[in-house]
Amino acid sequence: MTGQLKRLRAAAVNIDGVMLNDTFSPVIHQFIVSRGGSYTADIERRIFSQRQADAAVVIAEAAGVDWTPEQTLEVYFREREEYTERHPVHLLDGAVALVGRLRALGLRTVCYGGLARVHFDRFLGEYDGLFDEPGYVCTNDFRPGIREITTEVLELGFDEVLFIDDVARVAEHAKALGVPFIGHPTRFEHSFQAELMREAGVRHLADSLDAIDEALVRTLDGEAAVGAAWS
Repeated sequence: MTGQLKRLRAAAVNIDGVMLNDTFSPVIHQFIVSRGGSYTADIERRIFSQRQADAAVVIAEAAGVDWTPEQTLEVYFREREEYTERHPVHLLDGAVALVGRLRALGLRTVCYGGLARVHFDRFLGEYDGLFDEPGYVCTNDFRPGIREITTEVLELGFDEVLFIDDVARVAEHAKALGVPFIGHPTRFEHSFQAELMREAGVRHLADSLDAIDEALVRTLDGEAAVGAAWS
């Protein structure tokens, strides 16, 4: 395939679950069920891609513990650290190649997620040249961040930025704004994200990063060009 894209000008790629392996779903699930709570699709939806303080309230409620958000986050991150000692954070297969394909198509690229930039620097620092300024956007203060990344960071229109994310709530916001979206839901066995994405109307679900190829990006570009990103 040749030729410039018709409408897309940039791509925003989620860090945890797209660039890096999912180390959140297993820990949140275990946090809740190990304390006698029930892990449901509704609980998961209320936790993912929320501000940390807001997610902590739901996690504590689901786990049946009477803790402040600060206490919940302290224990959660301690348990996540223990989990990542056994299951290290690592680049997903095809992550670097994916960003390379996006850039080869002429798209500006940024990475984003809910953790502070030190997380990006630690695990993706050697690849920061693949991303355009500011490289990484921490969205904890304005979750899920689609509006802010598109209009404030990239200064583009909603139909000009492709988002690639593993969370259905992000997809829901993308749909509301008419933002092109590719879902890459986690394979964690207890996750509801794939199901929730389908319920949200996501039409482009990728089970691997290699599946997000030039043909798929051009398909979304064509849809965006005629105002059909979600129809």
